[in-house]
Amino acid sequence: MKILISADMEGATGVTWPGDVLPGTPQWERCRPLFTSDVNAAVLGFLDGGADQVVINEAHWSMRNLLLELLDERAELLTGRHKTLSMVEGVQHGDVDGVAFVGYHTGAGTQGVLAHTYLANSITGVWLNGDRAGEGLLNARVAAEYGVPVVLVTGDDLTCEDALGYAPEAQAVAVKDHVSRYAAVCRTPSRTAAEIRAAAKAATALAVRHEPVRGGPFTVEVEFDAEHLAGAATVVPSVALSGERRITYTSVTMYEAIRTFKAVTTIVSAAVEEQYG
Repeated sequence: MKILISADMEGATGVTWPGDVLPGTPQWERCRPLFTSDVNAAVLGFLDGGADQVVINEAHWSMRNLLLELLDERAELLTGRHKTLSMVEGVQHGDVDGVAFVGYHTGAGTQGVLAHTYLANSITGVWLNGDRAGEGLLNARVAAEYGVPVVLVTGDDLTCEDALGYAPEAQAVAVKDHVSRYAAVCRTPSRTAAEIRAAAKAATALAVRHEPVRGGPFTVEVEFDAEHLAGAATVVPSVALSGERRITYTSVTMYEAIRTFKAVTTIVSAAVEEQYG
């Protein structure tokens, strides 16, 4: 049994504000062991449950945040940027039985600690076939296209609630309770590690590949906080304006949809000017 862990940082134990997750800051350095603890707890739980292989795909910012030296020696770490499927890289190879979303968060325009979708700001909402979508839903749809179920989700309490919409059978662990976008009631790392490990062990029973879900076409709509960002995004083929600050595109597969979304966010990031966005 092979498990893929998609590891994001905003939903990690103790993380509550931008300084905790911005590479190079003192708080980021402080929170890296907390993030690594959550991920390692999931690794240990999956191995407890009978997994033969656990691969971790770093999915946050520079994708170079986890401390390899603190991970269980039986795990493998995919670290670094520029990957075909970004946050769920590896799910496409036909050998993954289940995927875990560790350290996840809610989407742009919704309540949740450090809520956003791909970009820390600029995007105020994303919709997939009319449903508001955060990274959890988008990545779950990609995984489903390859027959891989989401078996575990960790993050704040609202992230766990959100997961009921795209992975209702998955085990879920809330490591903190949302108070505001930059505040939460946090559990201690020893407590969250124990809870994540137990949930991951239980989640191995859900790691059963299924027939690929071909649910296309997929229409994605993205709303930005400034009109010039929508205009900039239209340089991507198939992307068109659907409003003053909105763009839309339709893809036959989620593979194409998520790669177009990545292209849109890359272009939009380059169009953001200091202070004014």
